[in-house]
Amino acid sequence: MALRLGWLGSGPCWRALRGDYGQLRAWSPRSASARVPRLPGTAGTESRRGLGHSPSAGGGSWLGTGLAAALAGFAGLAAAAFGHVQRAEMVPRSSGARSPSPGRPEEDSDELARRCSAFMTSPVTDLRELRKRPEDVKTKMELMIMDIQAQVCRALAQVDGVADFSVDRWERKEGGGGITCVLQDGRVFEKAGVSISVVHGNLSEEAANQMKGRGKVMKRKDGKLPFTAMGISSVIHPKNPYAPTMHFNYRYFEVEEADGNTHWWFGGGCDLTPTYLNQEDAVHFHRTLKEACDQHGPDMYPKFKKWCDDYFYIVHRGERRGIGGIFFDDLNSPSKEEVFRFVKTCAEAVVPSYVPIVKKHCDDSFTPQDKLWQQLRRGRYVEFNLLYDRGTKFGLFTPGSRIESILMSLPLTARWEYMYSPPENSKEAEILEVLRHPKDWVH
Repeated sequence: MALRLGWLGSGPCWRALRGDYGQLRAWSPRSASARVPRLPGTAGTESRRGLGHSPSAGGGSWLGTGLAAALAGFAGLAAAAFGHVQRAEMVPRSSGARSPSPGRPEEDSDELARRCSAFMTSPVTDLRELRKRPEDVKTKMELMIMDIQAQVCRALAQVDGVADFSVDRWERKEGGGGITCVLQDGRVFEKAGVSISVVHGNLSEEAANQMKGRGKVMKRKDGKLPFTAMGISSVIHPKNPYAPTMHFNYRYFEVEEADGNTHWWFGGGCDLTPTYLNQEDAVHFHRTLKEACDQHGPDMYPKFKKWCDDYFYIVHRGERRGIGGIFFDDLNSPSKEEVFRFVKTCAEAVVPSYVPIVKKHCDDSFTPQDKLWQQLRRGRYVEFNLLYDRGTKFGLFTPGSRIESILMSLPLTARWEYMYSPPENSKEAEILEVLRHPKDWVH
């Protein structure tokens, strides 16, 4: 049985140099940027900071998956369990970046406009509001996910070479909105979506009950519990069976109690789902994520790698959705700024971890049997997302959620066959073995 799942569908880009994976170099195609609404000015740059680490034990967590799922329903983001980030002490290196200066408002405004000119479209939050709170983590997070959306979309558009991203800007009547960018039926990608959400309002009764079920009763004021949620979520499905599917999302939440006490946390992750196993690709993907995590502590990658393997488990099949990556939720120590830097580092690893793999395999030859197996594996992808992914499930039943964004993760096509079993010692059996017994790819 074949199933077709409908959808909707610009671009510095990233060009892979010679070599199997190579280094990625920024590149801005004029054709891509011309198709995208832009603000006046030119794209700005943001310097990287050096990061040191000094791990220490984190406290126990209480913020529940149900709440994350509720907000994910509004935002169209994936959500899962809960945990704590290891303590990280950041050691900034000197850079040429200019810090916001109250004495130079015009320069600061121009800098923000230049930065926003590189986005797919203007931010969800009005620029006047962003200028009022430049050091607020909510401002930094929104601008960061806008940056990542543009980087990923333009990198993928450059690889595809034919199709481009449509930009769908939407509003949520309860508060906030989002930007969904979709490329569909391209030369390389069957479907690729990168969605931004910045939403706020009051938590639903369902969300509050989910929190209560996790052992935390929040103090409501007049029956209301204000929240803010923002994040980026993406799933990329190439056409070629030898080019793997990739998913990532990074998000930030705040909930304010009646007494004014604010609870905040970050979540996210990035994982790879190949149709066929390629050892070099798996090592490259995991090593890139490990290098990002290692900047903030040696325990980050192994902890979040295991979490990823555990979360993306299809119980009724006895196998994982893919070969994993990293996954975390409810990271709320030691400080907003430090956890934000960790999330930013992970988000910046998306393009170099994945795009070289797609460039390497997008033109590989394949057989009808290879394509059939790809469609069957996509069926497993659909099964997990609709049956087990808590954000998807909760979002589908949450009033005010945006269904199109929630279902962005589903492939354009998938297939199920009755009692299909691959031959022993086949390429198909090889990937199944890894999905049933996760491997350590970096040691």
